[in-house]
Amino acid sequence: MTKNYQTKRPRAAILESEIVVPETVNIAMAELAANVKEGLLALAVGAGLQVLEVLIEESVTAVAGPKGRHDPNRVAVRHGTEAGAVTLGGRRVGVRRPRVRTQDKTAEVAVTAYDLFASTELLGELALERMMAKLSTRRYHAGLEPVGAAVEASARSTSRSAVSRRFVAMTERALDELMSADLSDLDLVAIMIDGVHFAEHLCVVALGITIDGTKIPLGLVEGSTENATVVTALLADLAERGLDVTRPVLVVIDGAKALAAAVHAVFDRPLIQRCQLHKIRNVEGHLDKATAATVAKKMRAAYRDPSPLHAEATLEALARDLERSHPGAAGSLREGLGETLTVNHLGVPPTLARTLRSTNAIESMIEICRDHSSNVKRWRDGTMVSRWCAAGMVEAAKQFRRVNGHLHLGALRVALDVHFEDVTPACDTHEEEAA
Repeated sequence: MTKNYQTKRPRAAILESEIVVPETVNIAMAELAANVKEGLLALAVGAGLQVLEVLIEESVTAVAGPKGRHDPNRVAVRHGTEAGAVTLGGRRVGVRRPRVRTQDKTAEVAVTAYDLFASTELLGELALERMMAKLSTRRYHAGLEPVGAAVEASARSTSRSAVSRRFVAMTERALDELMSADLSDLDLVAIMIDGVHFAEHLCVVALGITIDGTKIPLGLVEGSTENATVVTALLADLAERGLDVTRPVLVVIDGAKALAAAVHAVFDRPLIQRCQLHKIRNVEGHLDKATAATVAKKMRAAYRDPSPLHAEATLEALARDLERSHPGAAGSLREGLGETLTVNHLGVPPTLARTLRSTNAIESMIEICRDHSSNVKRWRDGTMVSRWCAAGMVEAAKQFRRVNGHLHLGALRVALDVHFEDVTPACDTHEEEAA
């Protein structure tokens, strides 16, 4: 139980001093003889703990004066010691915690050096790092550095329950930071949206691509399916956090109708690009193996055609050829066909087009989320799913590089602006004639 005096701040007249570092520190080598046999790291830890004792004593001396001597300039007095602990290599190690109080002994004074090394913030970071590396709570102890038998014997906070509590706290923080991040300063050219399954749960995630090619995890929402309500909730949250939904933007999706409907409901001027790879796989699903290989080869060739009109005509001709023998494949090919060629119509250079004509960029992030959570055997609820997904997205962001062809994103922005300048007047004229 934490005592009240440990949480109270000192009086305003007493300021926390910086850590006092002495010029030299004497190490009692005789006390480290046993550590030498256990390796260099154990020796370094033993020496470090001796240095820590000196630093703590110097912090006490800075406010309470030298021990055993009267100091007229002191602002506090020593008040004995008690059991304490510092963080060392993913564990808590017991030390003696000095107590210092104001001269009238009414308030506790912080010992700067002790407070710094006693912080448990690092424990949470290490727990998150090791769990993201697929080290289970049962095996957490095996991932810690060897610090010597004497230190290990007194160490604590490495149990499954302790590690689990810290991991939950850190993933809750990751989820909160992801879902509360200010998006008003982002200059996005493209957004990718897709879903990731965790057992019976689904998270719809969004990834933004800025004008300089940087990939930014934007947010997530948990649901049972990729329905319009769930996706609209995600996109509306992005707008509430400051994302500009009035500018033209390319939105890359896997072809789900619910995604397209939600995008048009929230964004003022979105241009949909359906994933060409998903379209090919969907068509292949209606065909036998031999026919699927041939059709997929023809579709890939059409999507690489520099002329979007010729590509669309080729794909339409392919659909006519399939109509009698495989009507399901023909219908799948025709469904949303124009939206699979959006990037082609915009005249995006091939290097950038390879990035934007599929959802590979966001699927790479999704695969990282799946990989980090592969040890989870039971998903308790949607909150747990959201925490793991957010932690995976944050971890994926550390590995991001700028998208291929990012130098052409400025040209894409111009092409989007020109597209909507050409479309809007036509719509206005049509409305006036109808009136």
